[in-house]
This record gives sequence, C-alpha cells and structure tokens, in this order.
Amino acid sequence: MYKSVSAEEAVKVIKSNDRVYIQAAAAASQVLINAMSARHEELRGVEVCHLHIEGDAPYANPIYKDSFHVNSLFIGKNVRHTLKAGNGSYTPVFLSEVPNLFRRNVLPVDVALIQVSTPDKHGYCSLGVSVEAILSVITNAKHVIAHINDKMPRVHGEGLIHISELDTFVEESAPIHEFHMAEPTEIESKIGDYIAELIEDRSTLQMGIGSIPNAVLSRLGNHKDLGLHTEMFSDGVIDLILKDVINGNYKGVNAGRALTTFLGGSKRLYDYVDDNPFIEMRSCDYTNNVVNIRQNPKMVAINSAIQVDLTGQVCADSIGANMFSGVGGQMDFIRGASLSEGGKAIIALPSVTNKGISRIVPFLNKGAGVVTTRAHVEYIVTEYGVANLYGKTIDQRVAELIKISHPDFRESMAKEYFEATK
Repeated sequence: MYKSVSAEEAVKVIKSNDRVYIQAAAAASQVLINAMSARHEELRGVEVCHLHIEGDAPYANPIYKDSFHVNSLFIGKNVRHTLKAGNGSYTPVFLSEVPNLFRRNVLPVDVALIQVSTPDKHGYCSLGVSVEAILSVITNAKHVIAHINDKMPRVHGEGLIHISELDTFVEESAPIHEFHMAEPTEIESKIGDYIAELIEDRSTLQMGIGSIPNAVLSRLGNHKDLGLHTEMFSDGVIDLILKDVINGNYKGVNAGRALTTFLGGSKRLYDYVDDNPFIEMRSCDYTNNVVNIRQNPKMVAINSAIQVDLTGQVCADSIGANMFSGVGGQMDFIRGASLSEGGKAIIALPSVTNKGISRIVPFLNKGAGVVTTRAHVEYIVTEYGVANLYGKTIDQRVAELIKISHPDFRESMAKEYFEATK
C-alpha cells in the first residue's frame, strides 16, 4: 500500500522559492539534506529553516547562495558562517514559541524533511530523538518527506506519526549522528561542584549538553529522588537514572518520567531511550511552557552565558553584535525555575574566555544581546564561587559579581564601572 522512493526522487517536490523545514538536532536526515543540496543548480531562492541541527549542512555553503538561504531559529556551528557570508539569517524566538510560527502561519512551510523510526504493527513511526516543533510543522506543511530509518530509536511520548500522514518517504538505514563530550576541565569541574551544592534532594533538573552540565551530573551520585524536566539531555543522565538518583517521583508535571523535547549523544544513549517508557518526548511548547515548568517543586535550571555585566544582564546569544547561537529555551526555564516553589535559576560560565578575556564585564560589549534580563537573573556561578543576585540592589550585585570574577580583572572592573556610573 505504501511505497518508498529514492531520496533523489523524494526531494523533486521542492520548488524554487519554497520554504523547507528540517527536523532539529540529531534527527536531521543527512540523506534528505544531501539529496536536496544536490539540486542546487536547478533551485533558486529556497529558504531552509531549522533550529540547531547536527551533521553537515551543504546547502549552507555560500557558493549556493542563489539556491538556498538559511533561516536559523537557533544558530548551529555548521551554519554560523552564513550570517556574515550573506546567505543566512537569524530569527529570534523563545523555544516555547517556535511551534506557533508554523501553527499561526507566520512561517508557512512548503516541505518538511523529517526522520522517523520504522513503523510499528499499527503503522505508527516515532519521531525519535527530536520532537521540538516538528509536530506543528507536519500539521501545517504542504508536503512531508520522511526518511524512515531502522536506526532511529522509538521513543515514548507524543512524537508519533502514522505512515499514512507521510506524503513521501525514503527507506534507508543510516547511523544517527553521535557526539561525545570531552572530560570537564579543572575550571568546569569547580563550577560543577558549586552547582551540585545548590541542588537539593527532590529537585527537578533542566540542563543542556556540554562539559559543565556533565560536570554537575557527575557530582550528583549521592543525591536522592531527582527529576528531569528539560529541553535536551545527553549520556550524563543515564547512570543517574540507573542508580535511581533520577526517578521523577517528586515532580509536579509528568511525575515518574524524564521529560524532554530532543536529545543527543552516543549510541549508548540512543539504545537506552529506545522503547523506554521512562523517557517521554513532548513538543517544545509543552516542555518549555513556564506554566508547566513552575509546577515542579525545587525546579533547578542551569544555563550558560557568553557575557554577564556587573548589574546581572546576561548575554547568551551573541559575541558583541555577531550572532552566535540563539535565545533558545533559556528564558523559558529561568522564569519557570524562578516561579517554582524552592526553585533556583542558575547561569554558569567560566570567569574568562579561552583567550583570557573576562566574561564578567562592567558593561556588555557593543551590540551584545540581553537574553536574561537583570530582573530575571538569580544565581551566577563561576569557578570562583556563587553570586546570588536575587533581591540585591545594583551596588550589591556589582560587589557579588566582582567576587566571583577572575582576580586579575576585579580592581579594573570596579574602577571602570564606578567611574562611568558615579
């Protein structure tokens, strides 16, 4: 009844001036991406829209600028160059609101490229390792092309689509994109120690993928009854779940389940989440909804920053005026954790860059974007300690942040700030 076609045949439906949406993170289908990109000579003005995706993005090569223009809702490393090269743009948006862009037809989608598991006996495929906004895209796209992959894990939750809802599909076995975290540095380990001390038993965690989250997770082995309500997670949570440290028993939302909207890591992670009822994947307008997040008692949100100024303004999406990543879900979880009973909203960052430049500054760089405002910020953590800014005056904040900045910059920062403001 249902017949697969080749990837080359499937992407022929894409026309010049179409908008194409690619499923996010490790679920981005390299098979479909490569087939679309190979049509660069015959296509013009195709907008390729997505959140951060893993793998190669050949359509983002500036030599194909007449064929493809990248619209990033969160900027990944593989397309970051497009903003300066002129073949890419960035759309600022909270992750919780991304589905609305498609549901309300703000960004009408002509073709959706998705990757799913093989269908079960009832014909249902799993969207696997990334649900994010793809359900609203599928509902509103004119044409849905699926890469059915027997390597895609079948993950529980709402990420299901019946094979009859696929306009075209390609069957090809291909490994899901993997990545492995480096061991935390001494600085990251110190930050992990400070954050772990802030986390109480029966807390619910939100943290992303990276060395600092991994450093935190590695220090939680003696905690009890933690929950997971996050937008993404990686291998670091597996051992804590197996040890019953993370069990979700005291969560206020989806108790007894680990809730996320996408995930990425090694094959061990993909094997672990496959057909695992403890893992629940939901759309990002659910996982990142402040109303849902705040219902978890002792909600702890751990996010990163590029720069923090001495009043507590957090820049997390740009280096000066140059866009680097995106707004993502930081504010969704900062606000949700702040409103949670006993919750903690944490921004974690090393005190200096790899080049030795202070990341705590008197004033944000020219053009730097404020993702978390000074009114929303609570805890700032570096390798030099924890600054609790909640309820503090501006002068008190300045004093607290200078204490956790790198010693080489403390005196000069204080002088520059007070000379400019007093």
